[in-house]
Amino acid sequence: MQNGPAVLAAPRQRWILAEPHPRDAEELASSARIPLVLAELLIARGITAAAEAFAFLNPEVAHLHDPLLMRGMQTAVERIEAAIASKDPILLYGDYDVDGTTAVVLLKTAIEMLGGTIRFHVPHRIREGYGLQSAVLEAAYAEGVRLVVTVDTGMRAFAEAEAARTLGLDLIITDHHLSRADDALPDALAILNPNQHGCSYPEKSLCGAAIALKLAQALLERHDAARTRDKLLPSFLKIAAIATIADAVPLKGENRVIAALGLRELRRPVGAGLRALFAAAQLDPASKPLTGFDVAFRLAPRINAAGRMDVASDIIELFCTRDSARAAEVANKLDRLNRERRETEARALAAIEDRLANDPEFAASRLIVVDGDGWHRGVIGILASRVVERTAKPALVISVEDGIAHGSGRSVDQFHLLSAIETCSDLFTRFGGHAFAVGFALPAESLPELKRRLADCAAERLAEREPERDLRIHAELPLDNVTAVLAGWLRKLEPLGHGNPEPIFMARNARLVSSPRIMKDRHLRLELAHDGTGATRAVGWDMARRSAELELVQESRIDVAYRIRENLHPDFGGLEIEVAGIRPATS
Repeated sequence: MQNGPAVLAAPRQRWILAEPHPRDAEELASSARIPLVLAELLIARGITAAAEAFAFLNPEVAHLHDPLLMRGMQTAVERIEAAIASKDPILLYGDYDVDGTTAVVLLKTAIEMLGGTIRFHVPHRIREGYGLQSAVLEAAYAEGVRLVVTVDTGMRAFAEAEAARTLGLDLIITDHHLSRADDALPDALAILNPNQHGCSYPEKSLCGAAIALKLAQALLERHDAARTRDKLLPSFLKIAAIATIADAVPLKGENRVIAALGLRELRRPVGAGLRALFAAAQLDPASKPLTGFDVAFRLAPRINAAGRMDVASDIIELFCTRDSARAAEVANKLDRLNRERRETEARALAAIEDRLANDPEFAASRLIVVDGDGWHRGVIGILASRVVERTAKPALVISVEDGIAHGSGRSVDQFHLLSAIETCSDLFTRFGGHAFAVGFALPAESLPELKRRLADCAAERLAEREPERDLRIHAELPLDNVTAVLAGWLRKLEPLGHGNPEPIFMARNARLVSSPRIMKDRHLRLELAHDGTGATRAVGWDMARRSAELELVQESRIDVAYRIRENLHPDFGGLEIEVAGIRPATS
């Protein structure tokens, strides 16, 4: 008889050590007067000159590009100015995630500052779904709207763009979604997308809200360039930074400038909505510096919860209201929705993990396809990501309701997920996505056939791949080099995220000064040292099982992959390392 729930085995970890550049790193460290290991990290980001290093570590408003470099910007600005001058209402059409809702906030605020009249529509995730809707355009026209500006959506709205033209609506599309530069484009008055053919804008990976920021910047600078640069842009960057970090665009180039400067401004929240959101997330930037992690995992989930679990228009109200009591009410609602989202996600994830642990045939699948009755469609994408994290395999999570199966998928390197589901295109009523993420819907009765075909596809395309989780190590760094001074330098890499990852270091042949200490049956406390050096404290979350596998005891020798941490606990705070991986010592 089984004594307890089966435990899902973790996938094997593969350590990948970045190739060092010792000569280039020494030259950059000397010319830029920075630590050698920081120079190595910057070179890995394509930064080889002292001036580039200074700009990367010290971003300024002056590093933002001229918005008029973006194709279509001049036309868009002039048409919006004409609508403002004639007092015509403008409809902003957004999306229900962080990127889409904050983009609405940015443009609404800028246009209203200039005297414009704004109406906005953010579709309901479940009832309306993603993208521009002709019915909304028709209703807007009937109410006197003659200009529609999309934010974070519109690049595939061919039929809707034609409907707008037929109605007599001018359509400006601002969006960052575009698979290829030669993709066909909707028929619109102007399209703002740095990825479109013929656009020379230097930064190609802006999120939707950042493109809205550039349009707001262009509008405001035409009115008062000096005030915009000195007073208005820093405030707008707060909102754009949240979207830039949450949307996981590469935090390099202009994206880094937006995120870094916005994060700096977020440490001094002024608006009622931001202050209320910080309070709901239990963040106090006055006592603890705000990080990209705080934005990605404390603020963004609460903003996203509105669109996942209820109505995303709450976000526009939150950021636009000046009523502190109303802001607190909305922020507390978002906090409640986020708790509901976590609980909903946890129940479904527990069912998935139980099946993975107790159904060997299912767990052995090269592509995990799992469905459940009535799973909330707002969390199936998160669930797919969780399954990928736990199994190192591509995964589709499907919610079945009223005979319709709605699915979301996430993938791994070496498996193009959109290409895989395209082999089943005849089964879907709708589908789309890219290499690493997809969404789709199909009749529930077609699920068995979908699973059969995808199993065949995965068996062919993943035949040589063993599930393993890559651990990318950015540099070797002996433990005695971990100092408060180095930690201070590394903080200048913030904000961290996609394209600018948190550094993971490796120390070889570290010695356990004392026996491992297990915390709450799951976590690990270690004291590590190299010969002749003092001990370094280490914590390893969910590492107790790995310690048991390696039979670690006092004086064991290990290689350790780690992140540098500053523990702010008043009793036992200080510098420590967070273990990312352990293996037997190799040298």
